Amino acid sequence: MVRYFTRERFGRPQLLAASLLFAFLAQALWLVHAELSVSQAIDGDEEIRIGEGLKQFHRRGAAGAPFIEHVDNPFTQWSRPDGNGFDTERSPLLYLVSAAPLLAWPHELSAETAVYWRWLPRIPFLACGIFLGASLWYVARRLCGNTGGFIALTFYAFSPSFLQSAAAWHAEPHIVSAWGAFGTIFTAIAVAHTLYAPREVVLWNWRRIVLLGVALAIAIGSQFSLVILAPLALGLLLYVAPVRQRAGVVIWSAGCAVAFLLLLATYFFHLHALAASMRHAHFWEFVPQAFATFAIYTQAARQTVTACPALVIALPLTVATYIAWPRTRYFGNTAPLLMAVLFIVLAIANPPSFPGFLLAAVPFFLIFVAGVLGDLLETSYRPVILGSILALLVTYAARTLLALAQIPRG
Repeated sequence: MVRYFTRERFGRPQLLAASLLFAFLAQALWLVHAELSVSQAIDGDEEIRIGEGLKQFHRRGAAGAPFIEHVDNPFTQWSRPDGNGFDTERSPLLYLVSAAPLLAWPHELSAETAVYWRWLPRIPFLACGIFLGASLWYVARRLCGNTGGFIALTFYAFSPSFLQSAAAWHAEPHIVSAWGAFGTIFTAIAVAHTLYAPREVVLWNWRRIVLLGVALAIAIGSQFSLVILAPLALGLLLYVAPVRQRAGVVIWSAGCAVAFLLLLATYFFHLHALAASMRHAHFWEFVPQAFATFAIYTQAARQTVTACPALVIALPLTVATYIAWPRTRYFGNTAPLLMAVLFIVLAIANPPSFPGFLLAAVPFFLIFVAGVLGDLLETSYRPVILGSILALLVTYAARTLLALAQIPRG
């Protein structure tokens, strides 16, 4: 225990990262407060999430599989219009995490006390926001050093879209699927790198196998179309560790098995409910006509900029640097860029899952930008580049804080 609490694990970089994560949490809490301090009317999507989650906790069937018309709780329920009342986009995961904190509320869920208990369903999504930020910093620091980690985390900590999603502020909490997608990709890469060690790779990797399964379950459970992550993870495993492909396939299979068990757990291990949900699930709705629509490209660019306005300057600069400077074209920069572009392509190809795929792309862009900027800081132009980066980050953070201060309550 004494060895665990070392300066390397809990030093100045960790404290600074924790401060940025605290700033993210404070902003998200302000959004929740601004909404709940005045308005007692519950949002329709949040109403469904809470009502269906409580339904499953009270053993009245699986959440969203199918939706029910009437239940004995404060929320009016109705069926989703897919013809059979099933949620075709996700498992009960989001419903359960929304409703779970309300199980600790000792009183009736009434409108009079809504100002207090309506904070509870937001806690899991706020936690996901913190976890995604911590994961982003950890990966960026490993790939780009401390400076790159702080650049990526600062971009994230003041991101309007991630703040809105973490606070579930008039938006679907796509931050859960974004965290799952990010964790799946980089856990697969981490597992692949460990395959070069001369050990019993499968048994030695059991922690990463579980982590890979958890990440897959979170991603697929919150957005069925993210099942595409399973073959992507396998592809990364085989590409990064081509010398031990058999071990990679075994580890990937074990991770998928863990993900399946966790997904089944969200149905409380009712196989018939899982089977019925899978029959109605829309895992993929490929719309080739979308690629011929100019408006969808405009929308993708607009939402990416909304997620992180600093990317308007940082992304073109780093992409141009990546193209012109061969030193930046290595796996640590190339993989995040390719994943970000791939998620945008998937968003365009699958319009029903457009917001989820697009938000999932942004953390990979942040890793790429941080990596290239970190490379630029190692040149003789470091003082000028560092000053420009600091000016960009300060302006970006100030812009977000000013926008938050202008948000009306309610």
